[in-house]
Amino acid sequence: MSGAKPGRSCGARGIPRNTTSATEPPTPAFKVGQVTDLGGIDDKSFNASAWKGAEDAIADLGIEAKYLESQQQSDYAKNIQQYLDEGTDLIVTVGFLLGVDTAKFAIANPDQKFAIVDYAYPDCWPGANVGVECGTDQDLANVRGLMFQTDQAAFMAGYLAAGMTKTGKVATYGGLPIPTVTIFMKGFEAGVKYYNQQKGTAVEVLGWNSATSEGVFANGFESTDDGRQLATSFMEEGADIILPVAGQVGLGSAAVCKETGSCMVIGVDADWVETAPEYKEVVLTSVLKLIDVAVYNTIKDAVEGKFTGGTVTYTIADGGVDIAPFHDFDAAVSAELKAELEAIKAALIDGSLTVDGVLAE
Repeated sequence: MSGAKPGRSCGARGIPRNTTSATEPPTPAFKVGQVTDLGGIDDKSFNASAWKGAEDAIADLGIEAKYLESQQQSDYAKNIQQYLDEGTDLIVTVGFLLGVDTAKFAIANPDQKFAIVDYAYPDCWPGANVGVECGTDQDLANVRGLMFQTDQAAFMAGYLAAGMTKTGKVATYGGLPIPTVTIFMKGFEAGVKYYNQQKGTAVEVLGWNSATSEGVFANGFESTDDGRQLATSFMEEGADIILPVAGQVGLGSAAVCKETGSCMVIGVDADWVETAPEYKEVVLTSVLKLIDVAVYNTIKDAVEGKFTGGTVTYTIADGGVDIAPFHDFDAAVSAELKAELEAIKAALIDGSLTVDGVLAE
């Protein structure tokens, strides 16, 4: 499936036209193609955030852009090939699961520019089957990996949750057990642990254990029914704040919290109060990673001839990750807790506090 969001044109805007000769063709627009992961373009999460970056580039830079939705993993290669056939200038693939296919096409097409969200190369490990289990054991000069230190922002969300829970239990779950999902869960657990260390409390985290790397997963990013079931199960165990790291699945958890009034959710990737306002009364905050900014910056560099491969990692220091405003819960978050969160953010920025350091204690 391909298309653009309603109300936004995928055509060129502001492209200079040569008016001195009727026979000279107009300058072609720079073409960008996005390949989504399985959550779809309207996942209220990383696919949608990446597309927002392309939409902003349409408006500001006069490019052309479109997306192809992947319904199954076999669509990744097909969609990338379609963009190659169409002469697309920059292909943006979204998500960890596209890592191997993106590498294959990048190696086979060294003059084609790629960007991939939530991935970096080389990605192989000793003994890995290159092209099957991993993409490449070499640097790829034509691919820019867009990475986010989301555990830093999730750490703040975990500390906040520990400070806001009424039951002494909070929960998290993922879509799939992949690094770009578990990094949220790890940071969340660390934030709760740090709160316990500072306050002498014993807030419990359900759904993830960094020591064993074991947790609860929906095994996908699409089924809101799974999100409802997981939230219900966590509430039955006593959790009243839930961090779903599972795309659209998490919206099912938000729905249960809204219907029962028994829990709050913490959104991921984008500010859920903005992207899913129907659940604003149960969204405590969101763990933000500014995928739209990363994609926009990459498109801008490519348009201006400044594109480089390698990895660009966005952190809490440069504003690439953060937590969203508390919106409807702002008055409920105490001034003391807000001040502590600001202190934690400063410590994460200067390196005096780290996620791994807290988990190792």
